[in-house]
Amino acid sequence: MMTTTKLFTGLLALGAGLAALVAPVAAAEPESCKTVRFADVGWTDIQVTTGATSVVLEALGYAPEVKTLSVPVAYASLKNKDIDAFLGNWMPSMTADVKAYFEDKSVETIGTNLEGAGYGLVVPQYVADAGVKSLADLGAHKDKFGGKIYGIEAGNDGNRIIGEMIGKPENKLEGFELVESSEAGMLTEAEKAIKNNEWIAFLGWTPHPVMGEMKLHYLDGMGDSGFGAATVFTNVRAGYTAECPNAGKLLANLKFSLAMEGAMMDRF
Repeated sequence: MMTTTKLFTGLLALGAGLAALVAPVAAAEPESCKTVRFADVGWTDIQVTTGATSVVLEALGYAPEVKTLSVPVAYASLKNKDIDAFLGNWMPSMTADVKAYFEDKSVETIGTNLEGAGYGLVVPQYVADAGVKSLADLGAHKDKFGGKIYGIEAGNDGNRIIGEMIGKPENKLEGFELVESSEAGMLTEAEKAIKNNEWIAFLGWTPHPVMGEMKLHYLDGMGDSGFGAATVFTNVRAGYTAECPNAGKLLANLKFSLAMEGAMMDRF
């Protein structure tokens, strides 16, 4: 996991360039708006986008603060107004996680910051070549996978989806265990397995600097689980854009691409 200092240093040139493109402030903001509080759930892509945005905000005179929180705590913090913004609303996989907050209007979506992403269960390409190409193929090869599917941190939406898949009899995954870990821990297991040509199934997504270098196959047959093509949205606490219109406008205008995020992540 990259440090905040290293991230800010690597993105300084990007931040300076983007800051030069931001129009002069159009409205006065209260002093409280100078501190912009972000939730960061520890995923590399969100670290990069939050870091890049923080550099731009600093160049404009703001004082960004970043707190590393789990997905459930991040949304509870937005509702409680302890956090201002979160750049990692991956949809549709996080639908169940955000539903209550959108329904009670304590959290708002103000923009789409990434399109064309991918999210789901993956296996090494050599495993797919051996016949495991869909969710239905996993159960028939339980022993080869050691009865394990690797996820990331507890409370993550991807882990929840995997757990639901294991619990559905029609998927024939009885006896499989979801191994929860950090992103780094999961990737360590994946890299070790691939080095030894062993079989492994784990949670994968695009963009990602490490997974982007791996020869992986996204499993088919995910149905309406939320896995598959993904779009990433920017969320803020209710009323934030009215209270802090300039910072809110910048956050609403954030746009990244797969190539941009991949290039930024590849430097760390």
